[in-house]
Amino acid sequence: MEARPELAGEEEAPGAAVLFYERTHFRHDPRWLLPQPPRLCLACTVELLQPTSGVSLVRKKHMLSCFHDALTKHATSVTQLLAQNETVCTHLIGILFGLLRNIEDGSILDLSMEVLIQLIVQLKLGPFVHYLLEECQKELCNIPTMRDSLATMTLLGKMVDSIPSLAEILVIEHGSLLEHQLKGLMYPNEAVKAAVCYLYGKLYSSPVVAEKLSGHFREKLCSLFLTTLDNAQTKELQINCMGLLRQLLKYDLFVSVIMSKSGMAGSSENAEAPQEETTLPLVLKKLLLSRDETLQVASVHCMAAMLVRSPAKYAPAFIHADVPEFLFEHLSCSSEVLLCPVYSCLLLLTEERLFFSKCHTVYGIEALVRSLKRSLQLNNPELLKQGLLLFSEILKRQPEEIKLFTNSATCKDAGGVLQEAVKSPVLEVMAEAVGATAAFFRKDHLGSPPVPYGELQALVQALLDRCADLLPPASQRTLFSRDLILLGGYPSSEGPSRASQQQGELLQASLEAFRNACRLAMEFRDEPSAQENPFTAPSTEKEGTLESFSEFLLSACDSLCIPTVMRHPEQTTHPALMEIFFSVLNSLFVIVPHMKEKFSKKLASSSFIRLTLELKVRFCGGQRNPALNHACSNFLYSLCLNLLSLEETGAAAREGLSNILHRSLPHINLGSSEILWFLSDSLFVDEATRQRQYCFLLLLYFAYIHEDRFLPEGELFSAVKSFLLSIQDQGECPPPAAVFRAALYLLVICQDKGEPLEKASLSAIRKMLESIPDLRRVYSHHPCTLRFFLKYPDLLSRFGHRVLELWLTWEDRGNRETEDPASTTPARPPALPHSWGPLLHILKSSSSVLLILLDLVYTSPIDVAQKVLKVLRIFLEENEDIQVGSLLRGHFLQILQQLLVESGVSLLQASSNLPLLLSLLFLVQPKNEAPKELDSTDLKLLHQVSNLCGRCSLDNMEMLQPAFNFLYWNLHQTTPSSQKRAAAVILSSTPLLTLLQKILGLTWKEPAPGPVLSGPCMKETALLCSGWLLTASLSAQQHLGGLEVHQKLTVELNKVLHTLTFSKRKAALFSVSILRFLRTALEQNFSSALVTLVSPDSGWPPSQEDSALSPLSLYQVLSLVISLQNLLVQKDLLLTQAVVGCLEALLDFLQTRSPDVALHVASQPWNRFLLFTLLDAGNNSFLNPEILRLMTLFVGSSSVLGEDDISYILQETAKVNFSELSTATLRALSSFLLQVQSKGALSNTASAMAVQTLLETLSGRTLAPPHHQDLVCLGGVAVSYSHIRD
Repeated sequence: MEARPELAGEEEAPGAAVLFYERTHFRHDPRWLLPQPPRLCLACTVELLQPTSGVSLVRKKHMLSCFHDALTKHATSVTQLLAQNETVCTHLIGILFGLLRNIEDGSILDLSMEVLIQLIVQLKLGPFVHYLLEECQKELCNIPTMRDSLATMTLLGKMVDSIPSLAEILVIEHGSLLEHQLKGLMYPNEAVKAAVCYLYGKLYSSPVVAEKLSGHFREKLCSLFLTTLDNAQTKELQINCMGLLRQLLKYDLFVSVIMSKSGMAGSSENAEAPQEETTLPLVLKKLLLSRDETLQVASVHCMAAMLVRSPAKYAPAFIHADVPEFLFEHLSCSSEVLLCPVYSCLLLLTEERLFFSKCHTVYGIEALVRSLKRSLQLNNPELLKQGLLLFSEILKRQPEEIKLFTNSATCKDAGGVLQEAVKSPVLEVMAEAVGATAAFFRKDHLGSPPVPYGELQALVQALLDRCADLLPPASQRTLFSRDLILLGGYPSSEGPSRASQQQGELLQASLEAFRNACRLAMEFRDEPSAQENPFTAPSTEKEGTLESFSEFLLSACDSLCIPTVMRHPEQTTHPALMEIFFSVLNSLFVIVPHMKEKFSKKLASSSFIRLTLELKVRFCGGQRNPALNHACSNFLYSLCLNLLSLEETGAAAREGLSNILHRSLPHINLGSSEILWFLSDSLFVDEATRQRQYCFLLLLYFAYIHEDRFLPEGELFSAVKSFLLSIQDQGECPPPAAVFRAALYLLVICQDKGEPLEKASLSAIRKMLESIPDLRRVYSHHPCTLRFFLKYPDLLSRFGHRVLELWLTWEDRGNRETEDPASTTPARPPALPHSWGPLLHILKSSSSVLLILLDLVYTSPIDVAQKVLKVLRIFLEENEDIQVGSLLRGHFLQILQQLLVESGVSLLQASSNLPLLLSLLFLVQPKNEAPKELDSTDLKLLHQVSNLCGRCSLDNMEMLQPAFNFLYWNLHQTTPSSQKRAAAVILSSTPLLTLLQKILGLTWKEPAPGPVLSGPCMKETALLCSGWLLTASLSAQQHLGGLEVHQKLTVELNKVLHTLTFSKRKAALFSVSILRFLRTALEQNFSSALVTLVSPDSGWPPSQEDSALSPLSLYQVLSLVISLQNLLVQKDLLLTQAVVGCLEALLDFLQTRSPDVALHVASQPWNRFLLFTLLDAGNNSFLNPEILRLMTLFVGSSSVLGEDDISYILQETAKVNFSELSTATLRALSSFLLQVQSKGALSNTASAMAVQTLLETLSGRTLAPPHHQDLVCLGGVAVSYSHIRD
C-alpha cells in the first residue's frame, strides 16, 4: 500500500467520523475507505488486527465490531474492495483465523468467528474457503492438546452450517479432519465434544456426506457417540448430541447401526436380554427424565424418529426399557411443545403388540384421559387431534383379554372427554373424536358393572346432535335422497363440494360409532350382570339399565339418526354409508324386540321399502357393493318378518315365507318398470323366478299397506292379475297364503285404477280362495277389500258371509279397548266407528248384503253379532224404508221358524245370538210413523216370539228383554185393531203368562248386590220394568176388548204398595212401570179379568171406609198418597208423568168409592207445600203439563189452591204466547181451565170471564200431534211416552 500524505488534509472533511489506524492510515490508498457509514478504512482494519500491531484487545474488538457492521450493512461494497486484491483478502482471513488461535477472550473469539464466517460467505470464492480449511487442518495437526482445537472445531461447524456444500469438500479433500473429530470425542472436555458433535451434525445433515460417512459411523463413530451421549453432563453437549442424533435418525442405515450397537434391534425376545453396552433407549429415557424441557422434547422427537422407521422392529426395545411408562407420566405436563411429540411417540408404540401385553396402556389410560381433558381447555386443535388419535388407537388395539379401564370413574371420565370432543367446532377434531367414540363402544371396555349407561347415552346424544348440526339449512336442500337416487346422482357438470364430502365422512364415521353402540347393546343382552346397575336401590326407578339404553338407541335413531341421513342427499348415494345405516336399522330390531313391530311399521310407512329397493337397483347390480346388498337384504328380511308377525300367520307359514325371503332378497335389484314386467311374465316360470315374484309381492304388499304406493296402480293391477292367471295356466298349486293375501290386497287396492275383472280372472281367484281352509289367512282389512268381494256376484255368493264377518271382527279390534263394558248390552251396543261408512254405503244399494248381515246376527260370534246390530241400527235410523223393514221382518220370521223346527227343546242352547236377533227385530220396527197395521208376517212373528218367550226361564234375561220390547211395541205402535189382535196372540200363550207371573214375583225379592246401573241388578231391574209395563198394557187391552184369558196373573196389592214406598231398586223407571200398572188397575176399578189383585186377611173386620175402598184400605190409600208425594219431589220428568197419572186415577177411584176420602186426600195441606216445591223452578213454571194436571186435581181445595192462586195463574197465563207452548201444555191448560169453571172456584166475575176468554182462545187453536218419537229405549227397556203420560 502506497503512502498518500496529501490525503491527510481530507480526513478533516465534514461528514461521518473516519475510523483508521493513526500510525499507518497515511500510507493507505483512499479506495480502501468505505464511502458509507461506518467510514471504515479496510487497510487500517487489516493492520490494526495484526498480531504485531501492538494495539490493545479492546481496540481490536472495537475494530472487529465496526468491520462486522460494515459487512452487515455494505456487504457488496466490502467484498468488492477485498476481492480486488486477493493478497489482502487472504491476509485478512489469516489474521482473523490467527485471532481464533491466539486469543482466549470468549467475546472476541465469537466476534472473530462470526466476522470470518460472514466474510467467507460473502466472498463466495473457493480459494479463500480452501485456504481457511487448510489453515484449520494445519492447526489441528499442530495443536499440542485437543483442548486447543475447540475454536477450530467450532469454526468448522459454523462454516458447514453457513455453507452446506462445504461438508462434501471437507470430507473428500480434508478427510484427516475426521480423525481429529474422533479424538475430540474422546478428549475429556465436554466443550470440545460439543463442538465436534455440532460439526458431525452438520456433516450428517447432507445426504451425500452421510452416505460417504456411513462406514466411518459404523466402524468408528457409533459406539463413541453413544458413550458420549450417555455420559454427557453439560446441556451444550447434550443438545449437540441430540442434534447429531436427530440427523442420524433420518437414515435407516444409521438407525439400524445404532440399534445393533445398542443390542436392541430385532425381535422382542432379543430385547429382553441384558446388555452391557450403552443402549440408546435407556439414554433417551434418561434424558426424558431430566428436568429440562428442551432435552425432554428432543428425546421424545428422537424416539419418534426411530419408531417411525419400523415400529415392529424398534418398539420392543423402548417397551422393555419402560419408556412408555414415563411417556404416559409426561402427559401430565402443561407444555404443548412436549405433549405433541409424546402423543406421537405413544401412537407409534401402539403398533406393537408388546405395548399392550406389558399393560402399559392400563397403567397410562388414566393419565391420557386427564391429559385429553386438559387439552380440551387449550386452543390447540392439532394437539387435541393428536391426543384423540392416540386414544382411538389404544381403544381399537387393546386386547380383549386385558381390561383397559380398571375403575368406573376413569371410564366415565373417558366418556365425558369424548362427549366434549365431538362438540368441537373444528371438524378435524370432531372426526378424531368420532373415531375414538366408535372404538370406545366395546364390550371389553365397558362390560364391568356398573355399566355407565347414562354416560353412554349422553355420548350418543351428543354425537348425533353434532351430526345434525352439520347439515345445511333446510332451504338449501332441494332434493331428497330418493330423488337423487332416481336421477342417478349428481349432474355431470357438478358434484358434491369438499365441505359436503367432509360432512359425509363425518356422518359415516358417526354412523359407525352408532352401529358400535348398537352392537354393544346386543352383546350385553347375553350378560346378566350388564342388564342393570346392581348398585341401584330396589325402590328407585331404574334408569341406568340395558333396557332403557336400548330404548334410547331406538328413540335416537328415530328422532336423529334417520332424519340426519335422509336430509343429507349427497350421502344417501354413498354405498358405504348406507351399508352402515341399514345395518344399524337391522340391529335395532334385535336390541328392542318389544318395539320391533312398531318400529317396522313406522319404517314401512316412511317409504323405507321403496328406498331400499332403489338403493339395490342403483348400487348392487352386477355383483357390485356386496356389503350394501347384504345389509339391504337383511334389513328387508327382518322388516318383512316383523310385519308378518303382526298378522295372523302360522309358525309353519312364517318359516316358509322366511325361506322365500332369505333366498330371494339378495337377488332382487329391479326398477319400477322392471318389477311390473317381472310380475306380468306369462311364459313358463321356474321355481326360483316364482319365488322372486312371491318376494316382490310381499314387499309391495307391505309398502302399499303402509301407504307407500310407488308403482302405477293401473299397471300394478294388470301385473298382479297376470301373475294369478299364470299360476292357473301352468297348473301350479296356489301360492302360500301370505303371498296370495299380498296379491289379493294389491288387486283390491288398485281396483279403481284398473278394468273390472273378467271371468277368467275371477275364476282363478275363486279357485284359489276355495283352496284356502280359512279365509282369514288371506283377508286384509281395508274398505277396498269389502267393496271388491261385494262387487262381484260370484265372490259375494261364495265368500260374502265370511268377508263381512271378518270385516266386522277386525273393526271390533280397533275399538274394543275404548269401549266401556258396562255400557254395552244387546239392546245398546257400542258406538259405531267412523270407518264403517263404506259398509253403510254398500247397504243402500244391495239388499243381498243386508240379508247376509241379518244371517250373521244369528250365525256369528257374539262380538260380531253386536257389530252387525250396530250397523243395522245406524242404517235403519238413517234410511227409514218400510220395504227394507218388511224384507228384514220376513227374513226374521224364516230364521225363527227354522230355529223352532230344528232346535226343538234345545232352542235356548242353539244360539247365543238370539238376544241380538230379537234386539234387531225390535229395532226394525218403525217408531216415527203413524200406527202400523199388522199384517200376517207381523202376526206370525208375534206368535213365534211369544212361543219363544214361553220356552224361556228366568235365567234367560238377555233373551227375554228384547222379546218383551218387541211385544210391547206391538201393543203401542200399531193401530187399535192391531193392538187388540196383538194382545189376543200374546194372551193365548199360557207359557208366556206363566213366565210373566214369575217375573213379576221377582219384584218382591232382594236385588243382587252391586252397582244399580250395571251387572245382574241392572238386567233384572230392566226385565221387571218391561214385565210390569207389558202386564199393564195387556190388562188394558184385555179390559178394553174383552179378550179371552187362558191364564190369570195374581199380584199382592200390599206388596206393590210396599215396593213403591220401600223399594231398594233405585231406578226411576222401575217406579214408573209399577205406577203404570197400578194406574191401570185403578182405572179398571180393580176388575181386570187378567190380573187379580189380592190383599192378605188382617183378621179384623173391615171398617166402613175400608169396605168402600176395597181391595184397598184407608191406611193403604193414605200410604200410597205419601209415596206419590215423595216420588214427585224427585222431579224426574217420566216419573212425574207416571205419578200424576196414578194420582189422577186414584182420585177418580176415591171419588167413586168414597168422596169424603177423595176430598180428604185432595185437601191435605202438604199438597200445597208439594205444589210450591214443584213451582220453584222459575217464571211461569206452572205451564209445565204435569204441574197443570196436578193443579187440576187440587181445584176446589182452597187449602191447596186458593182463589187468589188461581187468579194469579190466570193473569200470568193471559200474558203467554200460546204459539210457543207445546201441545201437551195446551191440553193440560185447557183441562185446568175447564176444571176451574166447572168447580166454580172463582167468585170474582172478572176472573170467571178471564177463564172463558182463555177457553175460547184455546178452542180456536188446532192442536198438532207431537213430533217427538213416542217409543224409546231407556236402559234397554222399551217405553211409550204416551202410555206413561196419557
